Amino acid sequence: MTQTEAQDETRTQSRFQSRILVQAAAAVCEDKKGQDTRILELDPIDSGLSDFFLVTSASNDRQAIAIADEIEARLKRDFGVYAHSVEGRRKGDWILLDYVDFVVHVFLAERRAFYDIERLRKSARPLTPAEFDAELKVALAEKTLAVRKRASAKTKPAAAKVAVKSKVAVEAKAKKAARKTAKAVKTAAGKKSTRKPAPRKK
Repeated sequence: MTQTEAQDETRTQSRFQSRILVQAAAAVCEDKKGQDTRILELDPIDSGLSDFFLVTSASNDRQAIAIADEIEARLKRDFGVYAHSVEGRRKGDWILLDYVDFVVHVFLAERRAFYDIERLRKSARPLTPAEFDAELKVALAEKTLAVRKRASAKTKPAAAKVAVKSKVAVEAKAKKAARKTAKAVKTAAGKKSTRKPAPRKK
């Protein structure tokens, strides 16, 4: 594997991990009755450091804080991941959880309408949690298939080596048996030639 291929593999792995975390955070939004939850897959050129925005609405500040707290708790408990920074928790009208590769925005409905992040990120691809989940399952299936292909490619040379070793062992046994037979034949021929002929009866 070349250095470029290794870097691509690392990036793909990192993005895949981000998708799993975003999915877990989106599940919290659904559990806590967040409204109109959307995942924005950001354009790599436009996004800077983040790959995704998760945006959801709450009907009041207490619900917004509860959603944000539960996202933090679940990602910490299930994945050992902590938010890089948290802003707006005190007011609760727009809470931002920055996980670097993705950012969670929990808005009060009127604040979300005012800032309209979805409109500002026109190049982003909006997805519902269900669409995102379906895409993640496809990506997981592809990843599993790729891993299996790599594993089978590694075992084929090993199997070929075993086959070669077996063939060599069989040939060695055959040669040994042939030598034994030849030796036995030679010994038998030698014994015949040294044996004195029996006297003739008169």
